[in-house]
Amino acid sequence: MQRVNLSTVSEFVFVGLSDAPEIRLLLFVLFLLIYLATVAGNTTLLVAISTDSHLHSPMYFFLSNLSLLDLLCPTITVPSMLAALLLENREISFAGCLFQHFSLIAVVGTEIFLLTVMAYDRYVAVCHPLRYPSIVSAKLCARLAVGTWAAGLLNSLLHTSLVFTLSFCGPNKIQQYYCDIPPVLALSCSSARSRELVVLVVAGVLGSSACAVTVVSYVYILLEILPRSSPGIWHKAFSTCGSHLTVVCLFYGTTICTYVRPSFTYSPQRDRVVSMLYGMLTPLLNPIIYSLRNKEVKCALRRVISRVRSAL
Repeated sequence: MQRVNLSTVSEFVFVGLSDAPEIRLLLFVLFLLIYLATVAGNTTLLVAISTDSHLHSPMYFFLSNLSLLDLLCPTITVPSMLAALLLENREISFAGCLFQHFSLIAVVGTEIFLLTVMAYDRYVAVCHPLRYPSIVSAKLCARLAVGTWAAGLLNSLLHTSLVFTLSFCGPNKIQQYYCDIPPVLALSCSSARSRELVVLVVAGVLGSSACAVTVVSYVYILLEILPRSSPGIWHKAFSTCGSHLTVVCLFYGTTICTYVRPSFTYSPQRDRVVSMLYGMLTPLLNPIIYSLRNKEVKCALRRVISRVRSAL
C-alpha cells in the first residue's frame, strides 16, 4: 500500500440535508423525534431483557446485542446531522471523519454477523428443540457474541484503512450527513478503483457468506416443518422465526442498496434516503418488530413499565 499525504485535507464539510434551509427546522424536529424514539425503544428492550428472568435465554441474549447495536448506529451519525440542521455546524475534522467511518462500518459488520448467529440459534430451536439447551449453551453464546464483535471491528479496520489512506487534496464536501464509504471515495484525488474493488470483494464475500448461512438455516427450518400438517407447528415456527426473518430482510435490503455496488452508481440524493432507511428507520423498527410479534417480550415490557410507574 503506497504512502500518501493525509494532511492535504484537514476537514470535511457535510452537505447532506442541511442544503434545504426552508425545511431545516422541520427536518431537525422529525429526526430528533425518531432518534429519541429509537433510543427509548432499544433502551427499554435492553432493560427488559436484563431485568426479567423469563428473558434470560440465548435468543434474548443475542437480541440484547442487536438492541445495543441499534443504539450505537444512529448515535454515531444522527447527532452530527442534527447539529448541521440546527446550528449549521457542518464541518468535521479528518480524524473525526475517520473515527465516525470506522465506528459505523464496525456496527454494520457486527450486525451482519450477529443476524447470522441469530439465524443459527433459530435453526437449533426449531430443528433440535430437545437438544437446544445443550447445543446453544451460555459458553457458546458468549463466544459467538465476542466473535461477531471482533469480526465487525476487524472488517471495519480493513475498510477504513483502504479508504482513508487515499489522498484527499481537492473538494472536501461530503454529499451525505455522515462519513460513509461511497461519498468519501468520491472525494479522493487518487485512483481508488483497486481499493474499491477490494472493498466490494470483501463486503461481497462476507455478506454473501453470512446471507448463505442465514438462508441455509431457514431452508432446514422449512424442511423440518413441511412434512408436518399440524397448524400449531406452523404457528409456533412462525412465531419463533418471524421477527428475525423480518429484521433480516429489512437489514439486508437497505445495506445492499447502500454498500454493495460500484461508486459510479452513486447518487447523492437517492443515497441520502437509503442511508436514512438503514441508519435511522431500521434501528427504530427492530425493537417494534420484536415487541409486536413476541408475547414474552410484550409481557416483560409491561412489567418494566409497571415498575417504572410504581417508582414514579
